[in-house]
Amino acid sequence: MNYTIAHELPGRIRFRVSEGDSFTAAEGIVIAELLKTQPGIRSVTTCWRTGSILVFFDPSRRETLLLTIKALTRDFYADIAASLPEIAERDNGIAEIILSTLRRILIRSFFPMPLRNALTFCRALPFFCRAIENLFAEHRLNVAVLDGTAIASSLLQNDFRTASAVMYLLRLGDDLEEWTHRRSRENLSESLQLHIDSVWVRDDSGTEHEIPVKLLRKGDCVIVRQGSMIPADGIVINGEASVNQASMTGESEPVLRRKGQIVYAGTTLEEGEIAVRVLALSGSTRIDEIAKLIDESENRKAAVQARAEQMADKLVPYNFLLAGLVWLFTRDVRRASSALMADYSCAIKLATPLTILTSMSEGVRHGVLIKGGKYLEALSSVDTMVFDKTGTLTVSQPTVRSVLPMPGFERNQVLRIAACLEEHFPHSLARAVVKQAEKEGLKHREEHDELQYVVAHGIRSTLHGQQALIGSAHFIFEDEHIPCTPGLLKSIGEQARGGTALYLALGERLAGVIFIEDSLRPEAAEVISGLRKEGVRDIIMLTGDNRHTADYIARQLGVDHCRAELLPTDKIRCIRQLKADGAKTAMVGDGINDSPSLAAADVGISMSSATDIAQEVADVVLYRGIGMLPYARRLSVLSMEKIRRNYHAVVGVNSAIIMMGISGLLSPAVSALFHNSFTLGISLYSMIPVSAEEEE
Repeated sequence: MNYTIAHELPGRIRFRVSEGDSFTAAEGIVIAELLKTQPGIRSVTTCWRTGSILVFFDPSRRETLLLTIKALTRDFYADIAASLPEIAERDNGIAEIILSTLRRILIRSFFPMPLRNALTFCRALPFFCRAIENLFAEHRLNVAVLDGTAIASSLLQNDFRTASAVMYLLRLGDDLEEWTHRRSRENLSESLQLHIDSVWVRDDSGTEHEIPVKLLRKGDCVIVRQGSMIPADGIVINGEASVNQASMTGESEPVLRRKGQIVYAGTTLEEGEIAVRVLALSGSTRIDEIAKLIDESENRKAAVQARAEQMADKLVPYNFLLAGLVWLFTRDVRRASSALMADYSCAIKLATPLTILTSMSEGVRHGVLIKGGKYLEALSSVDTMVFDKTGTLTVSQPTVRSVLPMPGFERNQVLRIAACLEEHFPHSLARAVVKQAEKEGLKHREEHDELQYVVAHGIRSTLHGQQALIGSAHFIFEDEHIPCTPGLLKSIGEQARGGTALYLALGERLAGVIFIEDSLRPEAAEVISGLRKEGVRDIIMLTGDNRHTADYIARQLGVDHCRAELLPTDKIRCIRQLKADGAKTAMVGDGINDSPSLAAADVGISMSSATDIAQEVADVVLYRGIGMLPYARRLSVLSMEKIRRNYHAVVGVNSAIIMMGISGLLSPAVSALFHNSFTLGISLYSMIPVSAEEEE
């Protein structure tokens, strides 16, 4: 098997297999079971969608593990998987739990007492080995040691019945924990599944034939018709169609896709028919990149999760101390054993990551991708939200708002000449002018002489024997000395209302002014208001635009502070200064120049329309636009509140179980039953979406 090591910690490796060694769900089960047969392998989790194999192992066995992975061949594990029944494709965790329970009932009902006791002792050996390994080899006093001691104390009292019950409940708890955790992760990526079995492909001769989707190759020409899902990222080479991209971009309305435009796997064709040249196969498509981020999210644990795990293990010595004190004062081994039957670690270690995974899953369903638990936690503590202006609060497509002709000139004449001069240059203001002229049907033949472009200022040329200039006020009035009265300049500034004024001069006279603006996003003001309701204290806008424009937009949106005429390095300094002053910051941006600021903030947030690098750097991606930002904030806050509630419940309930055990109200077996039942209950509660609780 060919693989790369995607992430590694001592005793933990995540492998990513190459495209040629990709596996199905059933094959993943086989790979996991084969690896578990090797000494030193503690647990294996496979994810067929991302080609991921996560292995926990004895660090001294690393080389053996690498050799074992390398030796696995696709033919070998595929043949075994093919012989498995269809149930292997489904989650059979509950079936295993039921079979385990039936085996216990069978043994207790039909096996003689001596044989039952011998089987109980044999089943206890793995618990003893794990406890000894943790205590002496790894020098850790943790839950494994606690479990081994509890079982040993029952056996030493010749209480095989309690020892058997405790082991059954511990194993049942482990199975349920593994099942709930696996189900939670499956739910997290469920919305990203592509349910496509076959596709229609057109060959070089123009013949169409149907093939299984797994045989699709890069460069193939796929025919997608009305009602079908696009199977892979690609470029349209023929036809046009209306494509619903809600699953990818969150756009509520279908978009028109024609020759030369990109389409994405997982989007649905609503009308028309297109031929798509495959650019990226399963495993490397845009939707698979999201799935990989989800699969790797456990590498980015929240600080609250790490603290919970550390605290849970720190509480284990107190269980032993309490058991010792009970025995010292009562000389009752049975009561002392009850103090060992309930611990805080299992529930705390399970409830926190399950809550985080469930919240991340909920976010994905609403078009909010949070790349890890630590970012979910960080977003909940943000008190200062920093926005880039262009493309974030405004639509990054400048449009002509109005045209102001000077005396002696007509409006259409000003717009037509401006478009004639600007059509040769690709910057956004030029495109806005040309687009407006086209929209109004104004023809603009080339009647000017050679153009001279003055960087960051404007354009100089000759039209019908007289000088033609178009550009900024500085270029027209200061560099070229076109006359203009202070009163006229003041009037133009008032009419600009935060937009950009583009000045056209013919000869020695000002011919007209074109006002261009970045339109505010319709939802921008509502987003600002929503963030305030969610507890964000300060809202700041950073922009490289001029002060007048920035202040105008800031007033419209009601942001607290606005800083204009900034370079990317200036934005970073602003973020760092805010953090130095004690603010918890989130930066929202969409451009390449915003990427350093996104990385500098406590939480970087971008949208699906952002540049690739901005999405890569961002910790949170809003796939349904900036309107989902208040929702993302609320989701994070509710998740952290739920984690705190869970922690208090775990400490309270397990403390009650321990106290009833040492007081003699509960036997050790019943204490273990209550403890495991509560652990299961809080695990299931952690899998309930926080929004569902809020609605109730």
